[in-house]
Amino acid sequence: MSTLRKWDVVGHLKTEEDMALYLEACFEEGDPALVAAALGDIARARGMSQLARDTGLTREGLYKALSAEGNPSFATIMTVMKALGISLHAEAS
Repeated sequence: MSTLRKWDVVGHLKTEEDMALYLEACFEEGDPALVAAALGDIARARGMSQLARDTGLTREGLYKALSAEGNPSFATIMTVMKALGISLHAEAS
């Protein structure tokens, strides 16, 4: 009998490029909840405790806001992205 483990993207986010490509793919989907959850995945890959220190937000608050069920403010998204060293760019489509 085989056992299945839940797949977690965090184990595959090893480089800055991995993280950027993952987030870019989520942006392309156009789903704000997916983007917030992807930022949460990147934060977990980098270390949620360090992100909490860097942003001044609580670890628990970050986990909640950056989950698939979270609904973070745009200010929170921008604060997290800045702390993660990720920038947001506008491009004409």
